[in-house]
Amino acid sequence: MSQTPSVVAVSGSLRDESYTRTALQYVLRAAADAGAETTLLDLRESDLPVYDPDRDLEDQGDAAAATRLVREADAVALGTPVYHGSYSGALKNFHDYCGFDEYEETTVGLLATAGGGSYGSTLDHLRITVRGVHGWVLPHQVGLRDASGKFEADPEAIDGRRFRDPGLQDRVEKLGRNLVEYAFIDPSVTSAQSAAGDD
Repeated sequence: MSQTPSVVAVSGSLRDESYTRTALQYVLRAAADAGAETTLLDLRESDLPVYDPDRDLEDQGDAAAATRLVREADAVALGTPVYHGSYSGALKNFHDYCGFDEYEETTVGLLATAGGGSYGSTLDHLRITVRGVHGWVLPHQVGLRDASGKFEADPEAIDGRRFRDPGLQDRVEKLGRNLVEYAFIDPSVTSAQSAAGDD
């Protein structure tokens, strides 16, 4: 790959000890190892007022800088804790600031961390909303059920936590590798089957 892809991960968790943020940093490390330039957009550290389309630009806090990161990225990972079967209000608020300019034909990977139950509907909701602004969502997605039980202390690991299950770590890191592999995909490309049908 001649061009270096840029990968941005957006953490939609506001917890100090966020498992979502930790998992996303594993995604970014794998993307960096695959040759990408990476950035973590931690919404906990961003000043983003509740989205109001009538609000003047100077009253939108860090919105312009945050959306620019996504707009200029070749691939984006969205990570969120599961709240009431969907994604967090922090991520929803950021998502409201974004539109076609940020996501159209951008490769997007999804990750959800659940405290206990299922994460399926959360990933579905994210997929639908990203598709609504013409993002290209990777088929590979990651969910962590009982997220606190998926890590164990390791002072040498990211955030002092390592995955208990190497297989789960590989799934998380695969998301990072896929973001790099498909960063420059042309979403309008036709499949071999449809192309054959045109002959």
